[in-house]
Amino acid sequence: MAIGAPLGARAVKSEHLLEPVWGYGLASGAMVASAALFLIPQALNQHGQLGSLGIALGFLGGYVGHTIGHRFAHLDLPIDRTASELTVHALSAGAIIGAIYTAMPSLTSVLGLALVSHKAPAGYAAARRLAERGRSVATLLLPAAAVGLVALPVGILGFSPTSGFRGLFFGVAAGVFLHVAVDLLPECSTGSETCPVDADYDGDIHQLQDRLRNHAALSAVLGAVVVVAAWALVV
Repeated sequence: MAIGAPLGARAVKSEHLLEPVWGYGLASGAMVASAALFLIPQALNQHGQLGSLGIALGFLGGYVGHTIGHRFAHLDLPIDRTASELTVHALSAGAIIGAIYTAMPSLTSVLGLALVSHKAPAGYAAARRLAERGRSVATLLLPAAAVGLVALPVGILGFSPTSGFRGLFFGVAAGVFLHVAVDLLPECSTGSETCPVDADYDGDIHQLQDRLRNHAALSAVLGAVVVVAAWALVV
């Protein structure tokens, strides 16, 4: 029994790590596919050059915000870094969605699928991070409602920015969202959220990481496939 106990403990610990790997992998894969199918085409369709510029600005802006946010990681702030990045994305996307839906109300099902397919996994990932840190998920209410809060008044007022501005704003929203998606890809490296074991782990850490990476790759691809399948049924 003394010999079998450590092996059992390692097995339980390894299995426990699969849950966040699959959760983040599915969410990230779904978010990447959603950005590629719904957000990036809209940005480029509105204005090719400014849409592309917006994607770059949004992605790099997300990275800069991530870096600045890391300096506040040790402070007890009421909002999570991922939640703040999602809020920026939702505010910019809401303004453009409101303008586009006002002009093209026939896009109801496509816009609905686009919102659900990337907001649901993003919300899950952000909520998990908050829960793991013992924080309330109530801070996610703002990014969850931001799209509607901005889109509704824009649609009611009939505000219709030029195609250049629409491309730029949609590109920024897509870029920020892509950064969040990439940030959620399971790293499966020692000390990360998906492999929080250290040198004292009683087992082959490299074999554990290889196993977790296999599950991370599979879950990310599966998350993307689900979104693509849903998109194929709607369009």
